Order: sequence, then structure tokens, then C-alpha cells
Amino acid sequence: MSDTTPSAATILVVDDTPTKLYILSSWLRRAGYAVVEATAGLEALRRIAELHPDLVVLDVRLPDISGYEVCERIKNDPATSSIPVIQISGAAITAADRALGLHRGADGYLAEPIEPDEFVATVEAALRYHRARQRAERLAGRLGALTDLTLAMNAAQTFDELLSTAVSGTSRILGRTAGVVALAPDGRTRRLTAVPPDGTVTVRSSPPGALETLGGRALGQKAGIEFLDVPYDYWTSVAPDTPSRRDIVAVVARTKRDRPPILLGLEPEPELDQDELSIMRQIGQAVALAVEALRAYAEEHAIALTLQRSLLPSRVPQVPGLDIVWRYQPAVDNVEVGGDFYEVLELGDQVLVAVGDVQGHSLLAATVMAELRHALRASLIGKVELDQSLSLLNDVLRRYHPRMTATVCLTLLDPATGEAQIANAGHIPPLLLGGDGTARYHEHFGNLLLGVAEEVYRIDRVVVPPGGSVLMFTDGLVEDRDKYLDDSLEIARRTAEGIGDDMDEAAGRLIDTFGAREDDVALVIVRRHRAPGGSQRSMSVTSSE
Repeated sequence: MSDTTPSAATILVVDDTPTKLYILSSWLRRAGYAVVEATAGLEALRRIAELHPDLVVLDVRLPDISGYEVCERIKNDPATSSIPVIQISGAAITAADRALGLHRGADGYLAEPIEPDEFVATVEAALRYHRARQRAERLAGRLGALTDLTLAMNAAQTFDELLSTAVSGTSRILGRTAGVVALAPDGRTRRLTAVPPDGTVTVRSSPPGALETLGGRALGQKAGIEFLDVPYDYWTSVAPDTPSRRDIVAVVARTKRDRPPILLGLEPEPELDQDELSIMRQIGQAVALAVEALRAYAEEHAIALTLQRSLLPSRVPQVPGLDIVWRYQPAVDNVEVGGDFYEVLELGDQVLVAVGDVQGHSLLAATVMAELRHALRASLIGKVELDQSLSLLNDVLRRYHPRMTATVCLTLLDPATGEAQIANAGHIPPLLLGGDGTARYHEHFGNLLLGVAEEVYRIDRVVVPPGGSVLMFTDGLVEDRDKYLDDSLEIARRTAEGIGDDMDEAAGRLIDTFGAREDDVALVIVRRHRAPGGSQRSMSVTSSE
């Protein structure tokens, strides 16, 4: 039954005169209202607190406290302030009396004698206003909750978090059992339900083919959003674990023709009004948009990773006398391609290890990174001179990409003797690890980064002892917005001191020490084999030029 019918309303009549109380109550009952009676002001306040009636008919003259005071208390209490009050009096009938009653909170004031039709019409008018106000307040509250829900859905980091947020919020806003079915980017269908009042979420089995069948039934091949009535018998035949024992009202939505739809369902009893259907439609559309955004992000992220990995070495050579491990970890939340790179090249009896970072995250940064890698390789054909290689990279960047900068560090190592050359263009210096467990950064931080100005690059010479290692990484490993770089560099140094024989584990531990990163990370560790029966020594510097 609609809440606009009289019998949906409960009215409290307050009067200490039995005959008058009986007459007023009779008129209201004949009009179809449920009536509760009280004969005093304090009794009326107790009944209001217990029953929360839809309207109060209140005599002005009561034996304990006046009707004016009762009305004031009703209106001053946030829990009852919206209840309409109609005051009636056979004695306080002057214009001043009526004005006083209205000033102290009454929504209407009738002076006796009263005609039955006028009385009932006044009650109906007050209730219409009351119901309109209730509806407006309820709708405003739901729209505010809908805004919060949309923001929460768009902030979700995972597909499951998005669906859980959506179905829980729908259940809380509309006060009904709700369910959602959607196809995740991994190709598996997700189905979640939530029950009021707190929107507790349960993950349920996903009926095979049900989403496609219902989506086709509602939308065909087009994009958009449509309502769909799903019979209980049909739904339970494909999803026997459904908590609902009724038919389901659902919205099916998709943002693009070639995308799988989402289904958002609700229990339809009591019958959904137009405001609830409108909110359900808006939630369904918001879920579809959020799902599409998250799905598109996942696809773009996968494409970016594929492209980025295609620009990096497909393998690292196996070099006698050396153990080499590497890691490349893309930024957690970045769908764009980054400019971090590494390179390991055999050059006769020597091995070159390069680590670099081109400014920015974009397709341009990745393109410039690839150009620098190829230019570096070309510079090493023939005579190997690290300072000349860096000069060439600097010239390439300044000539062809004048607004770009990059940092690059090169290490050229002879596995047989341990002699190494280091040339650095503005990059984090390598960590030099002695065979005795010591770890220190190469003391020279290098020359100016690439792409800024003409520069003469310096070459430093060190000796890597048997069992010693060179660790090179990009700044994405250690840079944090809320931490000094020197502190993070020290954490990396202390972690490197604990590198054992398992270099794969050591590389993973370095990555795990700093957790998920906002920037890409490239990391290479090169360890020189220990000589049989040889002693472990610390790293030494022989000369620099």
C-alpha cells in the first residue's frame, strides 16, 4: 500500500476533555487514519517518543503543561522536530492566541467550533507537506550517499574492491539486499551480495553464462543501461546459493558495445518507488563507468609493461668468472612507459654494465631510452672508451631531444683481473661490495647529467676482488617523497652488506626492503667469482683520471 493513503499515517490526538477527544478521534478514524490518544501533555510526550506518530493534534489547554510547551518540546527535539503539529482550542481563539501557537512551532491552528471536513482537510494538507519534506530529506540523504559511493568506487585500487564497495553501498543506501555480477579483467566472473543494514558483503559462486544471457536479454548488442525483471525460478536455477527468495529487479549496463555488461540487482519488495529506481539506475551507471575505467587501466598497464619490456634486453649474457642478476620492476600505479634501463654487454674479455634513467614517464621517455641504448651499443664498436661513449650520448640528447635529460652510469669490468672502470653522468654511484661483506658507494658522484651542457667525463678505476660485487640501480629504488635520499641510500647500503651467496634472493630482498615504488626500478648485481682457496678482500681504488 502506498504511503500516501490515510491508513499509512498514525495520528496522536491530545485532549483532556473526553467528549472532544472522542469526536476528533472518530473523525480521523472515519477518514482512514490510525489514531492514538493522550489526555495530558507529559503523557503525549511519552507517546511521541515511543510511537513517533506522523502527526499530532494538540489541545492548547491541558491539565499539566500547556499545549504551547508540548509543541515547543516536540519541535526542539531533533528526533521529533519534523512531526507536524496542529493545535486546537475553544478558549484561546484570538488572533494573538493563534499567532502565539504558530510562533511556538505549530504547523496549523484551528479555533473551535470546527467543521469535520475542514478538520480532516487540514490534517491531510499537513501530512502532504510532511511527506513531501520526508521524501525530499530522504532523497537528499540518498543523493549525498550516492556521491560518496561514487567517489569510493573511483578510488578503489582493485576490481574486487570496486565491486565490494558498490554492492555494499547500494545495500546501505536503499536498505535492501543487493547483488552485483561483473566480468573481471582476468576473465573470471565475480558475484557479490550485500545485506542491510550495514551492507555486509558475501562473495558467491558465479553462474556460468548468466551475465551474458541477461546482458543480451536486456541490452542486446548496444551500449546503455536497462531495467530487467529476473524471475526467482530462473535466477535460482543458475545461482542456487542466492540469499533472495523473491524475484529480482536489476539494471544491466555497459559503456561500450564490445564490452561485457555489469548487472546490479535488488530485492523488489516492498515495491521500489521512482526515487529508488532512479538511484538504482545512477548506481548501475556509476558501477559500469568505474568498471570500464579500471578495466581500461588494467589493459593500458599491461600494454605499457609489454612495450617497456620489449625495449629492454631480452637476456643477459653468461660470462665466465661472473655471476650476474638483474631486476626490472615497473612503477605500481603508472600506466605510462618509463625511461629506466639497464644493459649488460660482452666486449671481448670485458663486460660492460650500464644503468640509466631518462627523465619522465611517457612514450617519449621510452623512445629516448631506446635511442640511448642503441647509441651506447654503437659507441662501443671498436675501441671502448667510456668517457667518449658518455660524450656521444650527451650529444645525441642535446641535438635530437634538447628538452630531455638523463642519467647514466657505466662500469667496465675485467672478470679475470677484477680491474674496473666507472664513468658516471649524474647517476647514483655504484655500490662496491667487498668479498668480506663490506659495502660502500663509489666516492665520486660523477659528472653532469646528460642533455644539459657540453661535458668532459671522468673515468675512475677500481679493483673488484674475488668474491666482490658491483651493485648498480636507478633512483626509483630509493626515492621517497617523505624520506631524505641520504637515509634511503644508507638503507640500501646496509641491506647490500648482507648479500650472501644467493644473488637472486639478494636482489629480491633489496626490492622488498623498499616495497611498492612510485617510479620504475632497474637493478643489476655483478659478482666476481672467488678464486679457489683465495682470501676474501675488500674493494680497492687504484687510480682515477
